[in-house]
Order: sequence, then structure tokens, then C-alpha cells
Amino acid sequence: MYIIQKQLENLKKLAMPGKVVVIYGARRTGKTTLLKEFLKDETESYLLVSGEDITIHSHLSSQSVEKLTAFIGDARLLVVDEAQKISHIGINLKLIVDHIPEIRIIVTGSSSFDLARSTGEPLTGRKYTLKLFPLAQMEIGQIEKIHQTEANLENRLIYGSYPEVVLMKDNKGREKYLKEIVSSYLYKDILELDGIRHSAKIIRLLQLLAFQIGKEVSLSELGTSLSMSKNTVERYLDLLEKAFVLQKLTGFSRNLRNEITKNCRYYFLDNGVRNALINNFNLLEQRNDTGELWENYLIMERLKKQEYLEAPANNYFWRTYTKHELDFVEERQGRLFGYEIKWGKAKPKSTKQWQSAYPESSFELINRQNYLKFIS
Repeated sequence: MYIIQKQLENLKKLAMPGKVVVIYGARRTGKTTLLKEFLKDETESYLLVSGEDITIHSHLSSQSVEKLTAFIGDARLLVVDEAQKISHIGINLKLIVDHIPEIRIIVTGSSSFDLARSTGEPLTGRKYTLKLFPLAQMEIGQIEKIHQTEANLENRLIYGSYPEVVLMKDNKGREKYLKEIVSSYLYKDILELDGIRHSAKIIRLLQLLAFQIGKEVSLSELGTSLSMSKNTVERYLDLLEKAFVLQKLTGFSRNLRNEITKNCRYYFLDNGVRNALINNFNLLEQRNDTGELWENYLIMERLKKQEYLEAPANNYFWRTYTKHELDFVEERQGRLFGYEIKWGKAKPKSTKQWQSAYPESSFELINRQNYLKFIS
């Protein structure tokens, strides 16, 4: 079964002559599937290649207009999957766009280290960027009725939303698949970088972060726990963001001296990956981290919604040294929107303090009664 991806519509809109569409996303989130669905409706000749096929490297890294033109031939669409594997891909794509103006180009990458660096400057003004996450509830909702969504919520919190996980019916199969993701795919792009030799410490770092969802992270404390320098921890966290494993939120502050901005909070792009890292797939009634799973799930679903509906926002958390806080703050079109996320029926504690500090802002409590409006 194919669950229609929201980025398919955006891809159709952005793929045009003279432009390169760059699709970023973690491995196994459906980038190749997205390309195949897009190509089903393609009426012009196209060339589909993979950056993992070493035989095409000599063509797409040649920096020769003649070789590039000969390689593309009569195709009016060039699609390169896993383009980060190809040396000098950015400058070569620029040469293609500049010398074959009628060509449309789509490239994908499972990490943004090399691809972002190599496409950034050469393709300034020539590219659009799309980000692909594990399936969003707004996508899954196309094949579910509301009562099914409610029934499946626990599975989403425990097993996450990777496409194959969503389509599986067996929890043991889901566990096995997620453990395979963690062991075979999660760090693959990071470990291919020069100078990254501590794979065990990357795993341990992620495990430590798995128990700090919704809390400010101290790089110094992480470094002490891992016997690593603060700078090395910071570097690894940056790489894990670029490999689409983690998402960082910074503290929001505009006018109060006691607002916390120095430390960050980290969330996992997928709940299932987080639970696989700590090997805990227990039911919610047997867990003491349901609130953290709920917060991680809703924040990531909200970020998917922003991306897929092309509604960008600056995203933060808010906390003061007097322990008033909001889980999530959006800054959109010059306005502030504060959200407190609760699994149970507890009332938010910091509403008055937030609205006193920022009287022009709005506030909303997000719970199980209204969360679908927040994320879909």
C-alpha cells in the first residue's frame, strides 16, 4: 500500500526547468518511493540514477559540460537518488542547469553534511529544498478513520511512524525493524565521515538524550558522562541533526533577564527510534515516560506540518530561572504562539507568566482532546 506523501504535491509544483529540487531526509523514510510515485505521471523522457552506483560517478563528478551533456542525452528530467555520494555534485548540477536550461533536476540525500555543502553555494538561486520525515499523521490520516487514529495513538508513541512500521500489523516485527534501523542505518552517514571513530559513544550519547526529552541539555555534563570534550559533544550533536536523527530547540527570550537561552532541548525525529535506542517497547501503562513520548511526538508532528504545508516558523521552548515554562513556542509572521503539551488533565502552570511577559502572544493547551488540530 502506498500512503500518499504530502511532499509529492510540493515536488510536482517545484520541479521546473532551470531549477534543482533537493530532497533531504533520513534513510528509510520514503525518498525513493516519493521519486517513483512522481515518475509515474512523468510524460517526458527522464534519467534516474543512484549515487550509490559507482559507475555513474565518473559522469556526474566530471565537471565537464561535454561529458555531462552526453550522459544526460535526450532526457528532460534528471533524477539522482543518494546524490551526496557523488563528488562535486553541486558544481556539476550547476553546469547542467546553466548549459541545458530546459532540464529539470531532482536529487535526494540521506544526510545534509556533504550534499548541503556541495550544493549550497554553487546552486544559489537555482534550487528548492524539501525535507522528508517519517510519515506524518496528516498523511496516515488519509487511510484511517478517526476512531482508528485514536486506537493507533499508542502505537505511534511507542513504535513511531517510519512507513514500513506504520504498515506492519505485528509489534514484534516493528521492534525488529526499528532495531535494524538503529544498528544499520541510523549512523551510517556519520560514520563515513573522516575522524568519526567513536560509534559506541554516539550510541551512548543518543541513549543519554533519550532520557532527557523536554529538558535542557548540558553539553558539559554529557561530556563528563562520555569522557569527551564539550566541543566533541557539540560536534556530534550537530552531525546527528544533519543526519536527521535529532531536532534541536533553543530557548526563546526577548526581554526578560531570567529567561533561559543558553542550553538547548533535543527531540528525536521518530519515537520508535528513540525507544529502540533504549530497548523499551513497553505499553504506556507500564512506562514512566509517557509524557516525554507525547511531547516528542507532538513537537515532531508539528514540525512536519510546518514543512509540508509550507508554513515556516521559528521554533523554541520557553523557560525562566523561576521555573515557569512552555513546551513549545512558534514565532510566525511577527506573532508569538505559546503551547503547553499535556498527556493528562493537569492544568498548565505558566500561562499567566507567559502572557504577562508577552501580552500580544497567544496561548493554547494541547492535550488528547485537541491534538489532531495541532498536527494535521
